[in-house]
Amino acid sequence: MMAMIQVVTFDCDGVMFDSREANAAYYNRVLAQFSRSPLTADQLAFTHMNTVDASLRFLFPDEKEYQAAQAFRRTLTYLPFVPYMRIEPHLKPLLRRLRPACKTAVATNRTDTMHRVLEDHDLTGDFDLVVGALDVPRPKPHPDSLLKIAGHFAVAPEEMIFIGDSTLDAEASAAAGVPFVAYQNRELPAIHHIDALDQVAGIVERSGVRLPA
Repeated sequence: MMAMIQVVTFDCDGVMFDSREANAAYYNRVLAQFSRSPLTADQLAFTHMNTVDASLRFLFPDEKEYQAAQAFRRTLTYLPFVPYMRIEPHLKPLLRRLRPACKTAVATNRTDTMHRVLEDHDLTGDFDLVVGALDVPRPKPHPDSLLKIAGHFAVAPEEMIFIGDSTLDAEASAAAGVPFVAYQNRELPAIHHIDALDQVAGIVERSGVRLPA
């Protein structure tokens, strides 16, 4: 039997936002600086899930080129790429229905861009906690971000759910002991598979939480 859900945690890219276009534009800008070709499909898939450090290491395996790419990306701001991000249409109504019955959180492999993304999409006040890659010793697929969220709210991992769309999300959930809800990816192991975020409310209610209609 499922425990009563106290905390609903979201991945950012691919769940809260369709951000592939934004991420592609960002990394293609870095690649162009070094006269590289635009991202391949495999490279886009990798950069979509991983931290910027891991992504640059993947794109620039040579150490000198990697350090040069890191130096260049520190001169970039992500702000020109934020408008390319498309918010999931059911996200805002869902967040406002969940609270205050549940706490809401974000567990993302983004580093220093998450808070600006929330500001630009009028979501700053809709999350009780945001945990990025710089806030924990190890990013996803390690469980650190989810365990930090559970500890912050003093709940057991099974009293949370994590909504993600990638293998990194599924692995982080499994390692943390947090029930996983797979978003638009039926190949992932999960307690539920959903195609739209408005389905989350039903999962929460079935755990025994009363939400407004």
